[in-house]
Amino acid sequence: MNHSYPVFTSEAECQDCYKCVRHCPVKAIRVRDGHAAVIPEMCVACGNCVEVCPVKAKQVRDDTGRARLMLGEKVPVYASVAPSWVSEFPTVDPRQLVHALKRLGFAGVSETALGAELISSATARLFEGPEADKLRISSACPVAVDFICRYLPHLAKCITPLGSPLLAHCRMLRDVFGPKIKVIFIVPCIAKKNEADRNPELLNLALTYPEFRKLLRENNLELEKLSSRDSDDFVPRDAAEGSRYPVEGGMNDTVRFQTGDRRIDFVSVTGLNGIKLALEGVNPDELKEAVFVETLACPGGCVHGPRTSHESPGLLERLRVLDRTRWPEKPLDRVTSGSIGQEFPADPADDGATPGADLVAALRSIGKNAPEDELNCDSCGYNTCRNFARALIAGKAEPSMCVSFLKKQAEKKANALLKSIPSGVVIADRDMHVIECNRNFAELFGRETCEMFDACPGLAGADLRLILPFASLVESALRSGEDVQRDSFRCGDRLFYLNIFNIEPGEVVGAVIFDVTRSEARRELIAARARKVIDKNIATVQEIACRLGEQMADTELLLRSIADDYAADSDSEEPRP
Repeated sequence: MNHSYPVFTSEAECQDCYKCVRHCPVKAIRVRDGHAAVIPEMCVACGNCVEVCPVKAKQVRDDTGRARLMLGEKVPVYASVAPSWVSEFPTVDPRQLVHALKRLGFAGVSETALGAELISSATARLFEGPEADKLRISSACPVAVDFICRYLPHLAKCITPLGSPLLAHCRMLRDVFGPKIKVIFIVPCIAKKNEADRNPELLNLALTYPEFRKLLRENNLELEKLSSRDSDDFVPRDAAEGSRYPVEGGMNDTVRFQTGDRRIDFVSVTGLNGIKLALEGVNPDELKEAVFVETLACPGGCVHGPRTSHESPGLLERLRVLDRTRWPEKPLDRVTSGSIGQEFPADPADDGATPGADLVAALRSIGKNAPEDELNCDSCGYNTCRNFARALIAGKAEPSMCVSFLKKQAEKKANALLKSIPSGVVIADRDMHVIECNRNFAELFGRETCEMFDACPGLAGADLRLILPFASLVESALRSGEDVQRDSFRCGDRLFYLNIFNIEPGEVVGAVIFDVTRSEARRELIAARARKVIDKNIATVQEIACRLGEQMADTELLLRSIADDYAADSDSEEPRP
């Protein structure tokens, strides 16, 4: 059955911070369109990206739905509980934990530490005989195993050819309760989901502690309030020294207990960076004595896994695990008839970079034209500009991830705009010191200002109050936080267009200034001429009206005279008989 990779990105939440890239020890992150996604074939599922993501965009696959389906089937389901449970649930009695899991539908509950005891016995046997390999690296942590196979492949052959304690425990449970049972692992580790996906015939599912708590909430179960019944015991028995595995050095203690007085150097290394620091470049053939290296991906061990609550100090979490450890009186041969062997072939990770690709061209694409341009500031998530360039070549990164490159691009655009704007532009800080200005601004205020600009382009740091005759308006805008606009502001014999605006209220202010003196004079001249033409037109109209009025009056008198004469003639005529 195909499942999505255990770690994925919620694109809607990803905020272009690249924090996951910075904290990923293997740079298994690809950034496209500003969103950072995990590259499964490079990822080792350490969970760093999940823990550091400030907006929780990196999420862990939720398998509670699959767990509910399994628990609802007729096939018995057994829980394998990681020994770190005692640090995660410090106030919970073992029987309360078992009781809760049975209420969820599990047929039985067993400690994964039983599988750890099998692995410790088998590991001790690997150092028997004169031909035993000088260097052995633990196979208990799946993150560490994947890291070595992919990023230190020359040491893959040194990993103990044994399965993890979890898989050994799964085999043991099937030997005891039958091959048809199903097993669900309760764990603080994300990588165990990978282990379940790769070994479905042994491990059916892995649930992290948050997922376990989710199932408890859905069923209204509170661990601390559950009763402790005699029937609620771990099966087939309680673990002993295997309970020590979750803490740094715990596995070494159990293997040392099994090997007795044999000359073996035991080394414990935690954290992927620590593993790389300790093992990179090591040649096993150069070792003089037998060495066993316990490797754990989480600093301090599984008690600090990525899906733990981190509610207690690390020392207390470690002590809880140590206090639960029970040591047998003497070493016991715990290896069963079932096979617990497993090989771990080298599987070098491919970062996608094309051999022979032009690194220089990639560096130039982000403005790194000379060695002094390579700031190696780590803001993009890569510790050097050259590593970032390699990520660009591999298609894992985008030029916009480089802050210095973006800053230079923004400065170039801003400078181009300032130069091309015909008005004077100035930007000042809260102390009225110039941050940036263009030459047009300098030219507005005399020859001395222009000379200052030529000596120091942009006039950075200059006191604006010594340059601007109306600096009080700028100070007023800074204090009030309100913009100021004047279409025609008179200063002496000059008129200015002013637009003063807050960039960061109370901190940074900008001003656009344009000398409109000539424009205003021209406008007044045009207005005067227009008024003269208008007056002349009015006079002409009035004269025309006057003349028309006189003509109208004469015409009216003439017509009235004609009408009267015509009427008189009509009245004097006698009617005919």
